[in-house]
Amino acid sequence: MPLSGRIALVTGASRGIGAATAIELARRGAHVVITARTQGGLEAVDDAVRGFGGQATLLPLDLRDGAALDSLGPSLFDRFRRLDILVSNAGVLGTLTPTPHITPRDWEEAVAVNLSAAWRLIRSCGPLLQVAEAGRAVFLTSRIARQPTAYWGTYGATKAGLEQLALAWADEVTSTKLRVNLFDPGPVATAMRRAAFPGEDQTPLPRPESVAREIADLCGAEETRHGERVRFSGAPVPA
Repeated sequence: MPLSGRIALVTGASRGIGAATAIELARRGAHVVITARTQGGLEAVDDAVRGFGGQATLLPLDLRDGAALDSLGPSLFDRFRRLDILVSNAGVLGTLTPTPHITPRDWEEAVAVNLSAAWRLIRSCGPLLQVAEAGRAVFLTSRIARQPTAYWGTYGATKAGLEQLALAWADEVTSTKLRVNLFDPGPVATAMRRAAFPGEDQTPLPRPESVAREIADLCGAEETRHGERVRFSGAPVPA
């Protein structure tokens, strides 16, 4: 139980990588606070966690709700008096479309969920993470942020913004115990991947559970990387 006694917040935890990461962190002893818009998905994750004696707190939350995110850090402090781990996993794909065809609705949702939510989480939860014994923050990203690709403008732009934000924060906290990293899982068998590549055979792809173990390793109490993009394999991602 290397994470025994630690409090971990995981966004987008109702399915896919987020759900698998929450379960893996709980398996390692953390009390996981799991957020998503889907109550049923959170309850399924809670059942899995409690099935092996783990602990979870369910927090249905829409990441587009700025006021709710701003109050999250103070709420966690009131409830637990601490926060040790943040895994910012939630994201939306948006519509894959030519750049001039991006709609205001798609753009605004992607900016809110993929970028603004991360800023609000840093703003709200950062002070707790910075005073933690071994604070860890992991933000999920994608190669699209560094490899502009036709029709991926909305997703790529918001992930590129996320990378700049997270790495700037990492640079600001180098003198503290807090470790901030980006994690690029690469192709993984998820619903988002299926939406982006309909008809693709996902059988050869890594499962979310495999990715979750890598993310949980970055959240461990031992010394870990800081201020890097890390690939699913654990190797740094070239800039």
